[in-house]
Amino acid sequence: MKFRANEFLNGKYTTRNTPKSAVLLPFTLLLIMLPLSLMRNSQESSPEISSVSSLNNNETERCDIFSGKWIPYSEEPYYNNETCPFIIDQQNCLKFGRPDREYLHWRWKPNECELPLFNATQFLELVRGKKMAFVGDSVGRNQMQSLLCLLNHVSQPEDISHKYSSDVIYFRRYFYADYNFTLGNLWSPFFVRGSDADSNGHSYNSIMKLYLDEVDEAWSSKVENFDIVIISAGHWFFRPLMYYENGQLVGCNKCGVENVTDLAHYYGYRKAYRTAFRTLTNLKSYKGMTFFRTFSPSHFENGDWNKGGNCARTKPFTKEEMKLDGYILETYLTPVDEFKEAQIEARRRGLKFLMINTTEIMLLRPDGHPNNFGHSRDKNVTINDCVHWCLPGPVDTWNQFLLYMLNIESQTSSGSMLERVV
Repeated sequence: MKFRANEFLNGKYTTRNTPKSAVLLPFTLLLIMLPLSLMRNSQESSPEISSVSSLNNNETERCDIFSGKWIPYSEEPYYNNETCPFIIDQQNCLKFGRPDREYLHWRWKPNECELPLFNATQFLELVRGKKMAFVGDSVGRNQMQSLLCLLNHVSQPEDISHKYSSDVIYFRRYFYADYNFTLGNLWSPFFVRGSDADSNGHSYNSIMKLYLDEVDEAWSSKVENFDIVIISAGHWFFRPLMYYENGQLVGCNKCGVENVTDLAHYYGYRKAYRTAFRTLTNLKSYKGMTFFRTFSPSHFENGDWNKGGNCARTKPFTKEEMKLDGYILETYLTPVDEFKEAQIEARRRGLKFLMINTTEIMLLRPDGHPNNFGHSRDKNVTINDCVHWCLPGPVDTWNQFLLYMLNIESQTSSGSMLERVV
């Protein structure tokens, strides 16, 4: 299933101790186009396993890496727009003249431990001989492009997308020959089958049909070939949608159709994730490790996404300024509940389901979006991007989390598919 327009959110949340006019609305910019900075030393050393494991008996240190705060960090980003060829214009804030640099000089500090900086060699050794896919929308693809940049100074992949799909914009694959590692994305913003329902065709906010109990084969038919899957979605569910189950119309989200019950976006979001998780647990040949990455909030202020809203802040919020509550909290919890149920079934099947909890962490980073620096100034673009994340930028932290969790699994899982890096 492919849709060539932007993702939009029409929900609202406001900051604490900020003007009442500051309205934050989620939206996703032109999907067809699409750090905490992750830093590195001038030369990358061998994998720094000791920063992940305790020094006593090499036992794995465990802590809640998702509970902490953003702290200042003076080092330069791990990569930039000149050293990474995988940054698309829509997220290339440095290329298009973003004047401030403070957003690049923060790192995530868990309360109970240190989160190691990203080590590309360690990552590639952990995934040697494996295939990894990002399943979902363009924010998931944003994370994949971050990972490509983080790995680039150690190994440069071959783009093999054309061997697997005629749509190489939405379905990309890269092969790291030195490590026999494949990295790709499977485009599916809803996880379930969808189609346009607007007589005028597909547009930014046109109404669509979602068949909530029918998985989108664009990803489900290919996912069994992957060993590690990162699944995520969110912003598309805020657009006008007609919900179908068992072939029957059961309700909608913001459809404005007489005699059709508005069930809100939570209903479709929950049911779509339920179908996705059940698909992964029921596919007979799927033996992969699944990472569910939670909802990534947007930060529109001073207007709606289509009415001049922007995200011009230059530093993170504190936890006193921004709380995880209201509709963002409920949007976060909706698929988390489904994940917990799916995790139980996954265990019965001997599958590993893990959660990368990015919601509250990214809620604190209004400074990390492209805003109006994701395109050339001479282009007539009137919509600011406050959904995706600048590269380099806070989104790189998601791959720090991924590496940390992969390393933990390689050391603690009996019969783990991952090779332990020593």
